[in-house]
Amino acid sequence: MSIFPAETITVSTAIASTVAASTELPLAKEYAWDFGNNDFLLVDGKFIIVTGKEAIKMWIWKALKTQKNKYRVYTVKYGNELETLVNSGLSTGALRSELERYLKESLLINAYITGIKNIDISIDGGKADVGFIVESFYGEVIINA
Repeated sequence: MSIFPAETITVSTAIASTVAASTELPLAKEYAWDFGNNDFLLVDGKFIIVTGKEAIKMWIWKALKTQKNKYRVYTVKYGNELETLVNSGLSTGALRSELERYLKESLLINAYITGIKNIDISIDGGKADVGFIVESFYGEVIINA
């Protein structure tokens, strides 16, 4: 008779059997924004919280309005670098390419966002209009920026 178990168990198997792996994300939540007054949306002096698809819209809007690495309250990955393209001297083609890359880099860090498609970039002089569809766990979100 041996003091060792008859079955060989690896450390990774032992750990996996005791740790519950969860790939589910909690419900997305964000504070609502009053676009007309450029401030948080309040009702009776209280912040309104939106969830799901509306929360994803709020997150996208904030990420596209926030310059990357400017505010210490955000992680180094949050925000965008679109401002660096102003007066960059890039050709129209290169500018389109960089706009698309910066959009994807700034939005795909969100675990709820699964993809970006149908990016439409219109450049007229010093102005760029961008439209695209964000694919998320809550469905598609159409953005016109």
